[in-house]
Amino acid sequence: MSNWIQSITSLFKPSTPVPMKFLVVGLGNIGPEYNLTRHNIGFEVLDQWVKQNEAEWSNGRLANMAKFKFRGKQVVCIKPTTYMNLSGKAVRHWMKIERIAPKNFIVITDDISIDLGKLRIRGKGSTGGHNGLKDIQLQLGTDQYHRIRFGAKGDFPRGRQVEFVLGKWNERETIEVALQKDRACKAIESWIIKGLTGAMNEYSG
Repeated sequence: MSNWIQSITSLFKPSTPVPMKFLVVGLGNIGPEYNLTRHNIGFEVLDQWVKQNEAEWSNGRLANMAKFKFRGKQVVCIKPTTYMNLSGKAVRHWMKIERIAPKNFIVITDDISIDLGKLRIRGKGSTGGHNGLKDIQLQLGTDQYHRIRFGAKGDFPRGRQVEFVLGKWNERETIEVALQKDRACKAIESWIIKGLTGAMNEYSG
């Protein structure tokens, strides 16, 4: 095989993942009208964690992103700008560009089946009807990825689920949400340092 054919072929070979690099994804919808809504808790958690690490957001392809080092490990945080139901396109793109190993990727999302004030950390599972998770699963072709589900359960009339998740936290919920955002940030750190099992044992439930 000639040298130029070998060079072209090498461009299409999958890149070797970087072992100590992590991708943390917060799900939400872009636009000020969605700020502080239940469906945007993934954005809120990442905003807080990025700020705690004195990093800044920048505009990237399909997502806002922030990069920094945590305990000597490279971390890439993204907030997809594709709207919720196309979040998987951003995840797939940045996993490829940053050469992220599947076990080093985690997504943070709301879950209205879990009581407010609780986190559920899992390494696989169903989408639970969540459009963001549906597209991630579609784009990656697997349900084998890590996720932190942020409890957002509440009372709403039948058929009003969309209005509920796109509604803002009420005054009572806001206090609990602030506490849980702190725990969610610590859960991300635990996941990076101790792995999935360590984070589950410490913060899930």
